[in-house]
Amino acid sequence: NWKAPNGRIFAIDLAKPARANWREVVPESKSVMQSFSVTGGRLAVNYLENVNSRVKILDTSGKEVDSIAFPSLGTVTTVAGRWDSKEAFYTFTSFAQPATIYRYDVATGKQDVWASVKAPIDPAQFEVRQVWYPSKDKTRVPMFLVFKKGLKLDGNRPTLLYGYGGFLINETPAFRTDAVIFAEHGGVFALPNLRGGGEFGEKWHLAGMQTNNQNVFDDFSSAAAGLIENGTPNHEHLAMSGGSNGGLLVA
Repeated sequence: NWKAPNGRIFAIDLAKPARANWREVVPESKSVMQSFSVTGGRLAVNYLENVNSRVKILDTSGKEVDSIAFPSLGTVTTVAGRWDSKEAFYTFTSFAQPATIYRYDVATGKQDVWASVKAPIDPAQFEVRQVWYPSKDKTRVPMFLVFKKGLKLDGNRPTLLYGYGGFLINETPAFRTDAVIFAEHGGVFALPNLRGGGEFGEKWHLAGMQTNNQNVFDDFSSAAAGLIENGTPNHEHLAMSGGSNGGLLVA
């Protein structure tokens, strides 16, 4: 992230490591670069794009040759493999999908489930939706909603609003037992991506820390107001939850 808060990739000749010999292979983009790996003669670059994982497969010049498709909104680990092998692996998870390891063929783009955590959950029963709402200063903030498919959001749905917002921590769509159990019983689990986290890079982090900390509280309050205005819960059916830094926020 040197002179590039969202990250970029250089190629360096170890025999000539001076800065003048560095070659930029992947420039910085609007999306935050989470990690990258080399596998099957390619670069697998993991981005966080609007708080969802996106993995691009690039050749050694930095040209995109493929991307990995995922079953839903979710979070993906670094793609693990070897430079001289076309076989790679990654782990995918979403709010209602426990950690699932996929085997990915770098040459063909084909993938299949290799192993998964066994849990009494059918991910197909749940809907994960991403919505956006304006905060007090008009900044657009994203929020995930988790609920049973077909559930009528009529204002009478018990809704649990979870908040954190700090320390560059990304609140991405990962498996959560509290979200699944709450949704199984007819509720709506809501997770806003408050400033102070790292979902949109260092600028998003700085916008919620120290003298900007009030933005985090405004984002959270605006998330509650947005849920009520859109008819998900009414005031009587909305609860808040948070731990550690999020506990201070909720209190």
